[in-house]
Amino acid sequence: MKSAKSVQSFVTRFAPSPTGRLHLGHAYSALFARDAAGPDGTMLLRIEDIDLTRCRPEFTAAIEEDLAWLGLDWPKPVRHQSAHLLDYAASIDRLAAEGLLYPCFCTRADLAAAAGAPHGIGLIYPGTCRSLSAAERMDMIGSGRPYALRLDVSEALRRTGPLAWTDLDRGTITARPELLGDTVLARKDIRTSYHLAVTWDDAIQGVELVTRGEDLFEATHIHRLLQALLGLNVPVWRHHKLLLDSAGRRFAKRDKAPTLRALREAGRSAAEVRTLAGFPDEAAAQPG
Repeated sequence: MKSAKSVQSFVTRFAPSPTGRLHLGHAYSALFARDAAGPDGTMLLRIEDIDLTRCRPEFTAAIEEDLAWLGLDWPKPVRHQSAHLLDYAASIDRLAAEGLLYPCFCTRADLAAAAGAPHGIGLIYPGTCRSLSAAERMDMIGSGRPYALRLDVSEALRRTGPLAWTDLDRGTITARPELLGDTVLARKDIRTSYHLAVTWDDAIQGVELVTRGEDLFEATHIHRLLQALLGLNVPVWRHHKLLLDSAGRRFAKRDKAPTLRALREAGRSAAEVRTLAGFPDEAAAQPG
C-alpha cells in the first residue's frame, strides 16, 4: 500500500526503458516516485534508451501516453539517454585516463563458466582479464577482439576511501561495491552502461531522491562509488517493494504482464488502475 507522504519535497524521477508497453509494476513505480517527491516536489520523466537494439520510438510515445492517462505530469523537455552518449563517453575517458578501467574480452559463455554465484543484479565477475599485461591487452585489441571496460573496484576504493549512502527507509548504508565485483561501465556495443548513465543523469538533472525497486538496491553501492570518482552530488534513496501478480511473481515485460493499455482497453479507468497499483485516490478512499 501507499506510504505516507513526506513532509519534505524532492526532485525525483521515473526512468523507464522503451522496450515495451508499461504494465502495472511500472504504474506502481511511477506513482511511488510522484508521492515521494512530496507536496511541492517535482517528478522528472527520463527515457533510458541506451540499448539501441531493443528500444523503440513507438514505445517512448506510448510511455508518455500511458503516464498522462494515469494522471501524471512532468517538466518538459524529457531527457533521452540516447541523445547524451558523448557525455557518458567523456566520463569513461576520464576514468580510463585515471587508470581505473581495464578491457574485458570475456564472452557470455566465459562469464557463465567462470563467474561466482548470482548476487541480486547478476553474476559476480571473477576478475579474469584484470591480470592481463598491457602487451596482452594491446595484442587482443589489435586483433579486433571485442571488449567491454570494467571498473577496477579495489583500486577505485583505495582512492576514495570508505563511502556510505542514505536510504530514507533503512538509514545509513555502508557502500560495499566490492561485493558486486568489477562492474562493466562501457559495454562492448556502446560506450556506456546502465550504471554509468543513470549515475551521471541523476546528477546532471539535479535528482535529490532516487526511487526505484528493491531489486536495484545492490546497484546503489556501485552508483555511490561512481559519484565519488566523478565528483558528483549525492542524492538520497528509497527502494520500494516489487508489485507481484496473483501467482506471487513480479510484473515483467518478459512474462507478458498485462499492460496499462490493455487494462484501459478492457474498460478500466485510470482511478481503478491507480487503486490496483496500491495508490487509491484520496477522495475515493474517504468514507462516504
